[in-house]
Amino acid sequence: MEKNAVSNTANKEVKKLSSAAKLVLGVQMLFVAFGATVLVPLLTGLDPGVALFTAGIGTLVFHFITKGKVPIFLGSSFAFIAPIVGGIKLYGLPGALGGLIAAGFIYVLVSLIVRKKGIKIVEKYFPAVVIGPVIMSIGLALAPTGIDMAKGNWLLAIISLVVAVLMVTFGKSMLKLIPILGGIIGGYAVALVMGLVDFTPIREAAWLSIPNFTFPVFNWSAIIYFAPVAIAPLIEHIGDIYTISKVTGKNFVENPGIHKTILGDGIATMLAGFFGGPPNTTYSEVTGAVALTKVYSPVVMRIAAVTAIILAFVGKLGAILQTIPGAVLGGIMILLFGMIAAVGVRTLLEARPNMDKTRNLVIVSIILTIGIGGAVLSWGTFSIAGIGLASVVGVLLNLTLPGREDKPAV
Repeated sequence: MEKNAVSNTANKEVKKLSSAAKLVLGVQMLFVAFGATVLVPLLTGLDPGVALFTAGIGTLVFHFITKGKVPIFLGSSFAFIAPIVGGIKLYGLPGALGGLIAAGFIYVLVSLIVRKKGIKIVEKYFPAVVIGPVIMSIGLALAPTGIDMAKGNWLLAIISLVVAVLMVTFGKSMLKLIPILGGIIGGYAVALVMGLVDFTPIREAAWLSIPNFTFPVFNWSAIIYFAPVAIAPLIEHIGDIYTISKVTGKNFVENPGIHKTILGDGIATMLAGFFGGPPNTTYSEVTGAVALTKVYSPVVMRIAAVTAIILAFVGKLGAILQTIPGAVLGGIMILLFGMIAAVGVRTLLEARPNMDKTRNLVIVSIILTIGIGGAVLSWGTFSIAGIGLASVVGVLLNLTLPGREDKPAV
């Protein structure tokens, strides 16, 4: 009851804000997701503009399917980077897109199974002793990314981090809600003074540009190649839904139902494949921002989605975001990824699984080691790594080791 009271209070505060204030909050969330969303297409040879477009459309579709209840933003999935690169070499871009659509269809099938079997099947396979360390692994596995970005210029990273911490700790009213945007502006301003901002992308970008949409071609080889890849991000999705439930104090696993969140993610991924974009996934970075700002309103995420769609067609605006030094974003990521790991710790503390049991210690320790260590399991063209592999191993250990206690994660 206390968590729900906090959540309701935060939402009431957001509702009181002006349209302009909500717009600022939405843009802030896009700032958080922007780097990763465009990085995946840059690494795989896809069009960043298409990625922004499909992230925006995918997020709106997700909110439509989940009845606008879950404050989630969908962005480009890192789990598909290696498969996309390999798939394009084997089948060409159109063939790879057809395979990615098949991966999204796996989500739809799983959604139907969960809908038929009910929430108990989720609690059976994903109890707190599995989900808690998985959430911790998500944050801690991402931590090196934030550190690597910060290494580019520790001064900028520290300034961004300090400004964000000061705003969220001591800020009043609107300032308390935009620590991420404030941290980025603070770091960017110092970068401008130091002459570290490269304006080349802005000069070279057109005001209006049409993303390079590419449409899929279907063949069975590509479908078989990509479909199993869905396992890892699917399990991460479940972990993310538990995480956002913990952060907001609302049980989204039951309402609107995890079968609907999985369905929304799957349809969004299929749509991305039809337009030539990378698969979508729920963004842990944005969930970290929600935990930090305590802005739980899904409306803010929809504003971020619409902004992403606009940026896909307005070259100059997108180019401005590209001029933000990586170290500035790195400083912010240090805070956000730590917030995610802390939510995982809280999941274990609140569910109170018996950690005196050797089986529970074994499950938690192996999940953390595999997830944070980035272990990879490959078999032919199929591979599963990091959080996905850790989740699968955790589920199997929980089902096979004696003395199971399926305490739900929410």
